[in-house]
Amino acid sequence: MTKIDYFTDLQNNIENALAEDVGSGDLTAGLIPDTRQATAQVIAKEAAVICGRPWFDKVVQQVNPNIEIEWFCEEGQSVPVNTLVCELRGQANSILTAERSALNFLQTLSATATITRQYIEQLQGSHTQLLDTRKTMPGLRLAQKYAVHCGGGTNHRIGLYDAILIKENHIMAAGNISKAVSLARKLHPNKTVEVETETLDEVKQAVDAGSDIIMLDNFTLEKLKEAVQLVNKKCKLEASGNVELPHLSKLAQTGVDYISTGAITKNIQAIDFSMRFTLEDTQ
Repeated sequence: MTKIDYFTDLQNNIENALAEDVGSGDLTAGLIPDTRQATAQVIAKEAAVICGRPWFDKVVQQVNPNIEIEWFCEEGQSVPVNTLVCELRGQANSILTAERSALNFLQTLSATATITRQYIEQLQGSHTQLLDTRKTMPGLRLAQKYAVHCGGGTNHRIGLYDAILIKENHIMAAGNISKAVSLARKLHPNKTVEVETETLDEVKQAVDAGSDIIMLDNFTLEKLKEAVQLVNKKCKLEASGNVELPHLSKLAQTGVDYISTGAITKNIQAIDFSMRFTLEDTQ
């Protein structure tokens, strides 16, 4: 799998988030004098895997580098409900300006890390790895890939440029699986070549063509087992399509190397975090 620099887009993520939220200035926070100081505690209102500290910190620092942040949990740590996650101290109006954008990153990335951890727990005891997909939120692909990593999952290709995944329409355009794989090897000899298949006959063709990975799209459990026997470790096998949490262990028991799902990045529910303020008396 591709080695990823997860923080390449971090600065752009922060600038875009603040631009859309703060724009020309926070009108409401402007009502609060700059001399007013505050302490703000971030509480996890539900059990979660904490993820997104670098994004949270960068938002706050971008708004006001003098705000102090103290974290009480590590990145990737599972925490129970009502956990004090971190505490901010400094200029009250700056903390209020940073609050929503910072929490948006924390709640979204923690959601991805949390559901990923739930999937990983279902795969314990097997050799099967959980893969993410390109079904990510626009502009947050690297951030969500990072969250998958924090949750214990394995990152698949970043985009269309770092690995080859030959699907049905690619095969039709190239002529057949063998021709598509052959051309991929010729043009990009150092890239991973994966072929999506829907039948055992296509699996055999993909094996014979020398694919690195074969995706088994929407195969039944019985067909997955047959594919594993047919391939006999000549290449890696990836189960994909309608992957749901209750079915993971049975999918892994078929012997596939990977299970991929877009659910861990697109079907997420933001983790509920609350920021509680205590204003300091400056009189």
